[in-house]
Amino acid sequence: MLVVENLTRQYGDRRALDGVSLRIEPGSFVGVIGRSGAGKSTLLRLMNRLAEPTCGRILHGGTDVTALEGRRLRDWRARCAMIFQQFNLVGRLDVMTNVLMGRLSHVPSHRSLLRLWPEADRAMALAALDGFGMGEFAGVRADQLSGGQQQRVAIARALVQEPEIILADEPVASLDPRNTRLVMDALADVNRRYGITVVCNLHSLDLARAYCDRLVGLVAGRVVFDGRGFDLTEDVARRLYGLEAGEVLDDEPAYPVPPMPMPAPAPIREAALGA
Repeated sequence: MLVVENLTRQYGDRRALDGVSLRIEPGSFVGVIGRSGAGKSTLLRLMNRLAEPTCGRILHGGTDVTALEGRRLRDWRARCAMIFQQFNLVGRLDVMTNVLMGRLSHVPSHRSLLRLWPEADRAMALAALDGFGMGEFAGVRADQLSGGQQQRVAIARALVQEPEIILADEPVASLDPRNTRLVMDALADVNRRYGITVVCNLHSLDLARAYCDRLVGLVAGRVVFDGRGFDLTEDVARRLYGLEAGEVLDDEPAYPVPPMPMPAPAPIREAALGA
């Protein structure tokens, strides 16, 4: 269970996040929705400890995440993987090496600097890439890929961290509709296949309704909605999106609802090792 208690982040005179409290169940797919500037990215950065709260705390399994330092903080960031809007890949490195960067917390620094990755880690990285249809690009430079391909590589990198939680910060904001669907399908697959909790910031209400089990709506850093997509009324949507509401309100979802989950296969480590 990931618990957020009265989380606040102040930047000068502006409160980017204002007393947010949430309880996120393991294995859920939570969409955080709202306009740009509502506090969505700040919330995820605080969860990952890329930013520090002004007050409040984050708990996970009884551990106060906001108090972690040093090695324990690095371990938390491995267990709570982050996916960014701009992919954060190293363009001059090949796809395989970018994915293996997700194993940095599991490998001695001298081995990673010399790129002496264990064969088991290489097998895990390739299995992750294959799972997202990217195995054939393992030797290609990351900057030669399309935006959607780069984001799937970023998801594979997050997956090989063996996280319990994946935080995705506007992962499809810069993608066309086809690549948006591919990336959202990849996140849904990670959630259903491995039971990894996914918290995903989205601007599109249609996407959020199609893919997420639960929606959390933010306005000016405060939670104004917390429930399922079909519970979100037109009035609440207009409060969330203001003048932009017409762009996100449709009678039918723009993206089909993903299929019901299939029985989970072996974890990626076992699959990679042929267990």
